[in-house]
Amino acid sequence: MSEDEARGFARGLTNYGDKDFSLYLRNSFASSMGYSREVLKKPIVGIANSFSGFNNCHRHFPEMLEAVKRGVLLGGALPIEFPTISLGEVFLNPTSLKFRNLMSMDTEEMIRAQPMDAVVLMGGCDKTVPAQLMGAASANLPAIQIVAGPMMTSRYGEERLGACTDCRRFWGKYRAGEISGDAIGDIEGRLATTAGTCAVMGTASTMACIAETLGMSLPGTAAIPAVHADRLRAAEATGLAAARMIDKPIRPSDVITEKSVENALRILLALGGSTNAIIHLTAIAGRLGIPVSLRRLNQLSDETPVLVNLKPVGANYMEDFFFAGGVGAVLREIKPLLHLDCLTVTGDTLGDRLREDAGPVDHKVIASAEQPLEPEGGLVALFGNLAPGGAILKRSAADKGLFEKEGRAVVFESLADLAKRIDEPDLDVEEGDILVLQNAGPRSDSGMPEAGYLPIPKKLSAKGVKDMIRISDARMSGTAFGTIVLHVTPEAAIGGPLALVRTGDRIKLSVKNKTIELLVDDDELERRRSSFRSPSKPASERRGYDKIYAQEVLQADEGCDFAILQPVRT
Repeated sequence: MSEDEARGFARGLTNYGDKDFSLYLRNSFASSMGYSREVLKKPIVGIANSFSGFNNCHRHFPEMLEAVKRGVLLGGALPIEFPTISLGEVFLNPTSLKFRNLMSMDTEEMIRAQPMDAVVLMGGCDKTVPAQLMGAASANLPAIQIVAGPMMTSRYGEERLGACTDCRRFWGKYRAGEISGDAIGDIEGRLATTAGTCAVMGTASTMACIAETLGMSLPGTAAIPAVHADRLRAAEATGLAAARMIDKPIRPSDVITEKSVENALRILLALGGSTNAIIHLTAIAGRLGIPVSLRRLNQLSDETPVLVNLKPVGANYMEDFFFAGGVGAVLREIKPLLHLDCLTVTGDTLGDRLREDAGPVDHKVIASAEQPLEPEGGLVALFGNLAPGGAILKRSAADKGLFEKEGRAVVFESLADLAKRIDEPDLDVEEGDILVLQNAGPRSDSGMPEAGYLPIPKKLSAKGVKDMIRISDARMSGTAFGTIVLHVTPEAAIGGPLALVRTGDRIKLSVKNKTIELLVDDDELERRRSSFRSPSKPASERRGYDKIYAQEVLQADEGCDFAILQPVRT
């Protein structure tokens, strides 16, 4: 039997210079785990388990894991769990994005190095799903994703609460003096009360919906609440599907194609989903050499309506989305815009799936294409002399009264500068100004955190100001809202035009024209550019993964992946 035909424990043998000895030794050590000789002959489904005590979203994974194993056994294969690092969104410093690529490398290499014939990817929290899909795409072994599922909501008085749009909403009220310290403390304990990812259409839920639309997870599984029994049934069905892919291999490269990526962009726009998803989808597609064009995103956005009435764009929560019909209901509404011939992990095409009975749909949560929430997509890319490589605005979560505006820049040179001055009573800022944060992009010392949601200065929030234009090379949480321009490329830390902005400059935003312009003449910009010095610590003064990140991370328009992880061109 050739190496390519080998299955189970005979696959990818450790090299001792004697193939038969390698298999003999491996079987011997595998026997120490109590496997019988018959079991040692079975094909193997690996289960990449990202459970961690530092990841609240994944605390139900031990129970899900048993359901996945049950499904693998039903399919006649041997389930073997293996750990990878996990990325608990709020527990990582300086930001979870910095470690997404590390998790993708861990996932890729463990899939490739260990003997398995297919793999189940168990993730959920924001960066874990893209990390797993990136790693699986590079390893290109038959793979299927099962996500954690969203939290259920809680209550505060008569209000429903769900992490984390409501976190930001109440924190804004607290900063404005509208609620007391005792109240915000009580709310803190009620925002996140079950296992699962954020209860709104944040990054985690957006990526779950993208995974399902790409065809990398089973139909109907993205929105099942984490604590619902259907989540366990979905885990079992995922294990069974993985076992079935061994005899009829379906690889990530068969599923993630230029057409399925465009379908994923369509669902992102229809959801009014997270801005982070643009970076993640670009990185996933990039592992297979598929470019994601921001100018093409704009074309799709002009054609694709927002249909999903969920926070932060609308009023509802993920549990409502699940009961309203989930991803399938949205896909059926935008069916004429989709590539229906895309293969999925079930072996069916997207068109096959959408021919099945849709079941009931709650149009208060999922609008029809004829009566959308918004006629255009939730995201738009902006270009201009301030962002030659593009920037992103989530227009579905922004104040339309600010879409066509010119204002005076109030500049913060770093996150430390922002924290120090934003609430100073004598800060030189007015309601019509534009807040600008520099040096928060991927090559900055902060590693591109979710700091683009600059707080409204206290002196303005106390007067009732709820939104301002805010511009940065940082990211924003998918649960956030506001007129916020993000991912400005090239970033300030490498000398992009954002680094040249000074307080008092005029900036013009036009969502209609999809432009963001710094109204400073070219000669003055060139003078400023000649004196630019990067404030970031150079890679030569770093070590370990921090050094690799500083040397290899790409810009936002390339998904912030590593240059060394791109496919080799031959």
